Amino acid sequence: MISPIERKKVSEQVLDELKRMIKDKEFPPNSKLPSENELAGMFGVSRSPIREALRVLQAGGMVESRQGGGSYVREVNLANMLDPVTFDFIHIDQVYELLEMRTVVETEAASFAAMRRTEDELEAIRKALDLFAEKMEDETSVGSEADFAFHHEIVKASGNRFLLQSVEGLRGLYERALTFSLKQNVGLARKRQQIYEEHVKIYEAIERQDEKAAAYYMKRHLINARIKLGDKRINPMKESMD
Repeated sequence: MISPIERKKVSEQVLDELKRMIKDKEFPPNSKLPSENELAGMFGVSRSPIREALRVLQAGGMVESRQGGGSYVREVNLANMLDPVTFDFIHIDQVYELLEMRTVVETEAASFAAMRRTEDELEAIRKALDLFAEKMEDETSVGSEADFAFHHEIVKASGNRFLLQSVEGLRGLYERALTFSLKQNVGLARKRQQIYEEHVKIYEAIERQDEKAAAYYMKRHLINARIKLGDKRINPMKESMD
């Protein structure tokens, strides 16, 4: 029986070829990759699939953006290989889908948390927020674990065990997707401050037990994340909640 021919997205084909070129040292460790325009010309494609492929390589730890511009091939050592993200490359579409699910689940969870939270639960959310603030001030920190902790405490405060189990069951995927997303802002102080301020507004709404505001700011936060990552399934002009 003949197997069906696999049709890969252009970005996946570009990703596979770039990984091969890095592995074969056509782009050796610490070398600067060609610009997006140059890579687009090399592969005969637009810049969009090039950008998607580079995002996956960055999330996987094979490529890094450096101050002054440009993407560089990282020298992979044993410490890098212990990072689960290096083993399991994340495709941008998976990040989009997870953020879409989070928008549905966490918007309601924030509303429930505002209505039901106890003082102890509010304090736990506050501590997670303070830790996230510390990570955002450290320009070398990604902050994904602190980000997960903040959202996790909110879901705990929702008082719905099934929502909590859903989030905890996906913890590994959550943290990998958060790492992917937050890595885009490492070294960008203004963007990191904006993300922190979005968290503050969610916390303040829960603190004053304003369920509508809590849902609004959570949805705004997650939709903004999707827009920044280029999710084409939402209309930035229609969905942006800035």
